[in-house]
Amino acid sequence: MGGSDSEGEKSVQKEKEKKKLLALAPIAKPLAGKKLCKRTLKLVRRAAEHKCLKRGVKEVVKSIRRGNKGLCVIAGNISPIDVITHVPILCEEAEIPYIYVPSKEDLANAGSTKRPTCCVLVLTKPTKGELGQEEQEKLKGDYDQIASDVSELAGSMF
Repeated sequence: MGGSDSEGEKSVQKEKEKKKLLALAPIAKPLAGKKLCKRTLKLVRRAAEHKCLKRGVKEVVKSIRRGNKGLCVIAGNISPIDVITHVPILCEEAEIPYIYVPSKEDLANAGSTKRPTCCVLVLTKPTKGELGQEEQEKLKGDYDQIASDVSELAGSMF
């Protein structure tokens, strides 16, 4: 009996994933694959713990205009899409890598907020104070790895 229960759960999860992909905006490119999405959200979670994260369109745009560098993670299921259409352009002008993830809810959970978030900017160093040397290097290593993957993905698009 236990086997059929887990199969039921798997089908429910697949349905949820299909709904997420159906809600995607047509401009959500480059879209992270399953593996890259998981790693990106993990980086967002770690950045939130170390206060290296800017949440929401206003904060992200303000940070980009001030010249802060980082990785911009944008949710692909935003409605209306006009809310975030200017963010990728700002990122390209400032040479900041950006990637879309399928769900704003997942992005909010990773950024440790209950409210769905449409975009976050992962900074390489915290806005206030300093991180320990070890933590800084670990965060920077993960950041560099994902940023290179994102750049590779974006490069294959054009």
